Formats: sequence, C-alpha cells, structure tokens
Amino acid sequence: MVTKCAYATKIHFRELRINRILMEQHLVISRAQALACEAVQRRACFVEDLVAELEAGPSAGSALLRAALAEVADGVRSVAEADFRVLILRSDLPRPVFNARLIDVDGTLIAITDAWWQEAGVAAEIDSRAYHLAAADQDRTTGRHDKLTAHGILALHFSPRRVKDDPAGILREIRQAIGKGLERPPLPIKGLPPDD
Repeated sequence: MVTKCAYATKIHFRELRINRILMEQHLVISRAQALACEAVQRRACFVEDLVAELEAGPSAGSALLRAALAEVADGVRSVAEADFRVLILRSDLPRPVFNARLIDVDGTLIAITDAWWQEAGVAAEIDSRAYHLAAADQDRTTGRHDKLTAHGILALHFSPRRVKDDPAGILREIRQAIGKGLERPPLPIKGLPPDD
C-alpha cells in the first residue's frame, strides 16, 4: 500500500527531475546561443556559415542549436539580447522592430538599435560590459547614443544584469518612454528590419 507521504515524495522527485531537465536544457540553449553570438559578434564566421554547417550535419539532437541559430539569424548578437527579446515579446508592450536600422529623411543610417518602437520614436539597447571594456568601445556606444538623441530619439540603455534582475522596471521604463514619445509628433525616421 502506498501512503500519502510516499506518493507525495514520488511526485516531488518527479518534479525535481523535470525541473532539473528543464534547467539543463536552458543552460545548453544559453551556451549554444553564447557560442553562436560570440562567433558572429567577433566576426569569426557568418550566420550563413553556421546554418550551412548545421544543415550539412545530422538533424538528430540539433534542435537546441537550431533554436539558438534562429535567434542569431534574426539579428540577436548576445544571450542578453535574446533574454531582452523574450522579455519584450512576453509583455503587453507593442512589438518593436528588433535590430532595426534607423534611417533619416535623407536615407542616411543613424544607428542600428536592439529594439525600435516606430510610432513613439523609442529605441532600446542592451549594453553588455563584454563589448564595452575598451575605451574605443565605450566611445562608440556613447557616440551612438548621442547620435540617437540628436535625432530626437528616446534612447534607453539596459545592462544584461538588469534584464535578469529587474524585468518589471525595464518594462515600466519602456512603457513610460513610449507614452512620452506618443505625446509628440512622429519623428521623420524609418526603422527597417535587419533583412530589408
């Protein structure tokens, strides 16, 4: 006869195993994303090269890498950007253009932003220390922010740690910026998706 306690223990162990499997899957996906993003970010290879290698290999056991590469192919260049993208897509915020190329009225590229809310003129960036350690990297980031601001864009910057630790705060600030942006006339800027 199985007691209530023994039955509850069995279920608890089953839940622990399932939780463990899910955590391991998440870690594998994160590592695959990190490797693919790093290789593309550092220009060690192109997304197309990684996809071709994946297609040439066996399909069994490749689902996690395929999922990671799909995000990289969509323009995600870091695990932090992928986490930010998931946060935005699961929220009630309007869907932005991810990795948008912002073009002014003369057809000049202003910048490429991680997320762009066209109607409000709001851009969001994930600024990882890994890509901002050198003074030149910091200067590029500051210069891009200044360029966005000079065009009237409401530019928000978030750290990867904050995406993990304060998602509600990030969504609140984006929502506030969108509200402010909608109070003014639309900016003469087009946000094009990465493949246009």
